[in-house]
Amino acid sequence: MKVTISLIKADIGGWVGHSVVHPKQEELARKKLQEAKETGLLIDYYVFHAGDDLQLLMTHTKGEANPEVHKLAWDTFVEVTEKVSKPLKLYGAGQDLLSDTFSGNIRGMGPGVAEMEIEERKSEPILVFSADKTEPGAWNYKLYKIFADPFNTAGLVIDPSMHDGFTFEIMDVIEHKIVHMNAPEELYDILALIGTPSRYVVRKVYRKKDKLIAASASVTRLSLIAGRYVGKDDPVLIVRAQHGLPAVGEILEAFSFPHLVAGWMRGSHHGPLMPVPLKYAKCTRFDGPPRVVGLGFQLHNGTLEGPVDLFDDPAFDYTRTIAQQVTDYMRRHGAFMPHRLGPEEMEYTTLPGVLEKLKDRFQKAED
Repeated sequence: MKVTISLIKADIGGWVGHSVVHPKQEELARKKLQEAKETGLLIDYYVFHAGDDLQLLMTHTKGEANPEVHKLAWDTFVEVTEKVSKPLKLYGAGQDLLSDTFSGNIRGMGPGVAEMEIEERKSEPILVFSADKTEPGAWNYKLYKIFADPFNTAGLVIDPSMHDGFTFEIMDVIEHKIVHMNAPEELYDILALIGTPSRYVVRKVYRKKDKLIAASASVTRLSLIAGRYVGKDDPVLIVRAQHGLPAVGEILEAFSFPHLVAGWMRGSHHGPLMPVPLKYAKCTRFDGPPRVVGLGFQLHNGTLEGPVDLFDDPAFDYTRTIAQQVTDYMRRHGAFMPHRLGPEEMEYTTLPGVLEKLKDRFQKAED
């Protein structure tokens, strides 16, 4: 039996400001998904949050981009918005819902989507990651470390089933094109692209020798859809582990370094991606810093056994300490780059309005 894992998220109203999801939002979402499970549409589900983003993790047999499953997610987000977010006057109610009507596929309508269809192995550990206050390219560094860096993933060297490497599916989110590139033989070319995470985003990773799907990430860029700043993209990621794929510990090792990502306050600043347990999955300081939660499940016949809260571990305390030190360092820059994003990214914020107001005051400079 083929099982599809769908992780779909949306910011449909923050409690308070952009900090966290309201418990009543999660409660109604669970009710909607439980009804879908009882009708047979879903095998299983888990509802959680990362910052102010409501996360719907679902398993089913319908395949990727299935209209029924995507409509379920869309209808859930709409109903939670109308029955909870708006009556409670939660901030930015429904802000990720960029359309009034469902068009058959939730991709391109605002919510972030990561999906993979798999044949379950003898044992099937699944890890899901959800980030808040950052963009899809934030996964580039992590996925490179997990699937291409032997200093992070020892199995690339000592596990024969991984020794051939992995294929990266990279999307140009500006031109809306994809390219498949192989590691390790094209490592430098891969880095030349994904080192620009605002444009080139890793969408999927496959084991090269047999095309086994290993990871799937969301690639939605809200500003490119709406043509203006409507909130940061807050990406999601699904990774399979063990049995010829990176071990759980190798996957998590990539999160031990809080690398700099774009997003944070007003989607306009660089900050460290801090791994946190669910109890700390709320964004506070300067609407951040950007953070990521990681949940582990054992999949059996489509049932999600879990979760294990993977970052609820003192092993990541040092990483969080570094992230806070980097937060202090970056914040001292105030409105100056490199803390504030470069001009190409600021085009989608409220900065153009400031420039428009000042345009008549600029005069030709004398040589």
